[in-house]
Amino acid sequence: MREQIRLLQAEIKADLEKIAETYAELAELKEQPASKVRDVTLGYYLHVLYGLFENMFARIAENFGNHVKDKSAWHSELLWRMTLNLMPIRPAVISQANYQCLNELRGFRHLFRNAYLLRFDPIRLELVWQQAATLQFHYLADLEHFLTFLDDLMAE
Repeated sequence: MREQIRLLQAEIKADLEKIAETYAELAELKEQPASKVRDVTLGYYLHVLYGLFENMFARIAENFGNHVKDKSAWHSELLWRMTLNLMPIRPAVISQANYQCLNELRGFRHLFRNAYLLRFDPIRLELVWQQAATLQFHYLADLEHFLTFLDDLMAE
């Protein structure tokens, strides 16, 4: 079990580095003038950003026995489960506020993956970007709290 926890800690920290890199790319893109190419690239990085969070959440769920069985809705169910406090098994991984931001990104990711034409409604794209920007200032506190929980597990 200790090895699994150490591996999970390392994976979460690596994910957090990738998330920070993705936010840096998004910040650069937001400085560019609006264009079709910029919007498609922005959409791509928003898609990647959610994927990084979801992959991290899937590993957490796997390690703590929170397997999602309903494959038709597993993306939304996985995200929702990360808000649940399952102590003493594990605390909530994300707050309700971060859940709202991530859920908006999840919906956009679905839209992006299924887009036949890479044209985005600029209002929708801006809304998703704003949710990602809000998330940027709050997600780390949630995940640091979870990493502290993992440290406490290791100390037992």
